[in-house]
Amino acid sequence: MKKRLSQSTIEKLGYYVYTLIDPRTKKVFYVGKGKGSRVYAHVEASEAIETKEVEKIATIRAIRAAGKEVGHTVVRHGLSESEAFAVEASLIDYIKNAQKINLTNLVDGHHSSELGLRTIEDIEIQYEAPEAVFEEEMLLIRINRLYVPGMKPKELYDATRKFWRVGPRAFKLKHACAVYLGIVREVYEIKDWSDTKMVNGHKRYGFVGKIAKPEVRDKYRHTSVKHVFKQGSQSSILYVGNDTKSRS
Repeated sequence: MKKRLSQSTIEKLGYYVYTLIDPRTKKVFYVGKGKGSRVYAHVEASEAIETKEVEKIATIRAIRAAGKEVGHTVVRHGLSESEAFAVEASLIDYIKNAQKINLTNLVDGHHSSELGLRTIEDIEIQYEAPEAVFEEEMLLIRINRLYVPGMKPKELYDATRKFWRVGPRAFKLKHACAVYLGIVREVYEIKDWSDTKMVNGHKRYGFVGKIAKPEVRDKYRHTSVKHVFKQGSQSSILYVGNDTKSRS
């Protein structure tokens, strides 16, 4: 039987942010926003045979197979659509990054990468970073999809070093920078590009290295490189030289 909110309740709710709770663990497994009877739509979708078995649907089906029902909680209501986006994103950030609970949301909340959970020190770095002036040739590697605020040095190194589609120019460079949101997060000294992997018919490479020496690291770490990336560019790899201009 499909669950529906009354029209009177819908009119008073406006936009709202809600959570789905697994009664077996008492933990939230999904955060959403919407209006009307959106909060019940996920359980309804799980009943459709042709529905893709994404993690959220699989969790709902497992709950019901155990003879239990999904819990529904409204966190905030009476919101505008933009407010609902902000509350949803904040809640996803907090649950995933502060409480370390894995959610079944396929994507993070609205503007999470730019405005999401982070330390006050990281926020200061983001807004106060001086513009980098390159005195050496370097490889910039954007890891926006892999970076997690507060990640450990080994995790940052692994996210930066592999696997990339690079050409002969990269093999001659001595240093690579991990870049997130246009800020250099770490600088590495490259020893070699010995790790390889085939991806969609193309050979991709991973470098082996270590954190750069202080005289190089201190010049570039926590500096801004936004000025060397062309506006709208989606490339993860960029070569820079001592004139600070990007080179393909």
